[in-house]
Amino acid sequence: MKSLLRCAAGAAFFFCALATADINVGVTLSATGPAASLGIPEKNTFELIGSPTIGGQKINFVVLDDKSDTTEAVKNTRKLISEDKVDVIVGSTVTPNSLAMRDVVNEAEVPMISMAASAQIVNPADPKTKWVFKTPQNDSLMADAVAISMRASGVSTMGYIGFADAYGESWLAEIKRSAQTAGIKVVAEEKYNRADPSVTGQVLKLLAAKPDAILIGASGTPAATPEKELVARGYKGKIYQTHGVANSDFLRVVGADGNGTLLPAGPMLVYEQLPEGNPVKKSAAEYVHAWDAYILLQKAIPDALKKGQPGTKAFRAALRDALENSKEVPGANGVFNINASDHNGFDNRARVMVKIDNGKWLLVK
Repeated sequence: MKSLLRCAAGAAFFFCALATADINVGVTLSATGPAASLGIPEKNTFELIGSPTIGGQKINFVVLDDKSDTTEAVKNTRKLISEDKVDVIVGSTVTPNSLAMRDVVNEAEVPMISMAASAQIVNPADPKTKWVFKTPQNDSLMADAVAISMRASGVSTMGYIGFADAYGESWLAEIKRSAQTAGIKVVAEEKYNRADPSVTGQVLKLLAAKPDAILIGASGTPAATPEKELVARGYKGKIYQTHGVANSDFLRVVGADGNGTLLPAGPMLVYEQLPEGNPVKKSAAEYVHAWDAYILLQKAIPDALKKGQPGTKAFRAALRDALENSKEVPGANGVFNINASDHNGFDNRARVMVKIDNGKWLLVK
């Protein structure tokens, strides 16, 4: 009764109703299809988060499955914006989907936080990225870590096999740049599709080039296909993967063939093994089952509420601005320092080198 008296009637009552409106967060992820090994843990995390309160406002997550398909991801994004009236989009799981979603959120002026890796998703030279942010480390940051590791191990030649899509193309471009800087020659390049059951032809070509090391530019369980083929064909050089395989399902599928594999990863993967002085250890331990997307929203939403009410254009614009001004925000995978020219905001604190050892992740010190 007292709250009603404070709100009064007419326009004042309308404003009070707006002030207590929920914040709807639309999520599209790949719970089925080739990227399901990544999407299922993401879906489980949102279920674990539930319906929290941030800045005094209840958060509703509307979660849809895009089936690892670009068309479905775009369809989901349009539905979430037009029908569910969300204030922010989180997703998608993979790079091709996230790239396709940018047109929709840019047109609707709704902030988007991608969970995919490619730096092209937030390319500052592309006007589509004004409303787009992402939480995984840029592939450029991780490619540098791979090249540094290779150089330290005496690698002088390397081969590459990766997805024939935006994720693989981006990794190929970045590892070429990093390898050249490190004085490593790329002697063979091969591609395959995420759903390909076999890569025998590509692997035979790689082996013919006799590289000291091979990088697999893929993500999720499909990244195990070339690795298992390389091992079956007796390859004795070093095998590297990208941070796109940093999940337990990949370990299950690759099995013993993954032993000795090296990859750059977010500190969260091995947070218990980090030294006490690592700035990410505490936040990773606290949010091991959550996401950096949620952590960013926790920080940005209270600031946005000062300038607009949920469900309004003013609130969405203020939320975009607040995300773009995230400073020294510790997440599970690094410390965010986002600005207008960098909608990812990670530095070297967001990466460590990890080795697969008998089905477990081992921090390389």
